[in-house]
Amino acid sequence: MKSGLNFLLAAKRCEIAELQQLALTSALVNVTGRLVHGLQRERGLSNLFLGSQGLRFGEVRHQQIGECRQIEAELRACFDELDTESARLGNGARLFSRIAYVLHGLDALDGLRTRVQTLEWTPQRATEAYVRLIAGLLAVVFEAADSASDPEISRLLVALFNFMQGKEFAGQERAAGSVLFAAGRAVADEQQRLLHLIESQERCLEVFAEFSNPHVVALWHTTQASAMLAELERLRRVLCTAPHGSPLNAQVSQAWFDCCSRRIDRMKAVEDRLALDLLQACEQKIAAANAELDRFHALHTVPATEADVLSFFRAPEAQGAAAFGANTQGYGLHLERSILELVQEQARRLQTMSDELDTVRASLNERKLIERAKGLLMAHRHLSEEEAHKTMR
Repeated sequence: MKSGLNFLLAAKRCEIAELQQLALTSALVNVTGRLVHGLQRERGLSNLFLGSQGLRFGEVRHQQIGECRQIEAELRACFDELDTESARLGNGARLFSRIAYVLHGLDALDGLRTRVQTLEWTPQRATEAYVRLIAGLLAVVFEAADSASDPEISRLLVALFNFMQGKEFAGQERAAGSVLFAAGRAVADEQQRLLHLIESQERCLEVFAEFSNPHVVALWHTTQASAMLAELERLRRVLCTAPHGSPLNAQVSQAWFDCCSRRIDRMKAVEDRLALDLLQACEQKIAAANAELDRFHALHTVPATEADVLSFFRAPEAQGAAAFGANTQGYGLHLERSILELVQEQARRLQTMSDELDTVRASLNERKLIERAKGLLMAHRHLSEEEAHKTMR
């Protein structure tokens, strides 16, 4: 007959398996972030290439494509390591569906690059294609955050996802501004898009600051050099305040791209710190869980006394008076004191984790609700994403 200790050991093994899955998912998130960063730069260079009618930025774009292909190969290898057979992953249906969608986009990426190289697509169409693929990659990160069963890891994933999303809006701003400068003319719709992207960045960064560790928030603030931000604000004003149809200096396109790139590269350094914290948290929790599992195994098998057995019925405050490991009698056919305390300790910890997870997931659920409402507005009122966002506000 299986004892209480058997089930405690099984519970701890389940916890370790979940943490190991989170560690694998965290590694996947890390590589996904690197590919997103590379594709963001490729998108901006492609817009500069298209905006100049293929006369400039061809060589640097080709180099960037080579880097993205290398990271893409790493990501596909991470996908291959995921267990797709046992169906043990809690949110496997959603996560695997997202991955299938992303793989379809990655398979079509070379076709997109060819359309850009031959100048068949407009900058707007190319931008939309890159945005769709990057959104799919970020959705993989979102599902990873939504599946985390440990509150600390869940908080780190929520912070990382929102920071990556904010960086993506910064990348879209770089791409949209590159199109305007390279084309040499202000366009009102694109100017409104820029304003929407700037506001969206700030919203994501606020959520990041709420859920991230203080030292990462401090790192983010220190990376924002005042001179760089001043130059970015100056160029933003040039883009956003020029009257519709008025000329823009096409020679400034390089300065705009470089200024935005410096900021995004510094954001990548913060993203890397977040990803490292996430991996370290997984490793530390796995090590602690394994140590606790060893401690469970080390419990003695001396039969418990009648007093130990009846400790189940003691008042909660009395049960908590003795610390774990003090006067341990061992475990026989009945629950003895140390086992009972372990059960109670684990129940309290799981309840605390559940409460903390509810708090963290409120942010994710809010985002799901906003995206669902935005999609309904776009579908039924035939609005653009920016118009739907403005309507909801």
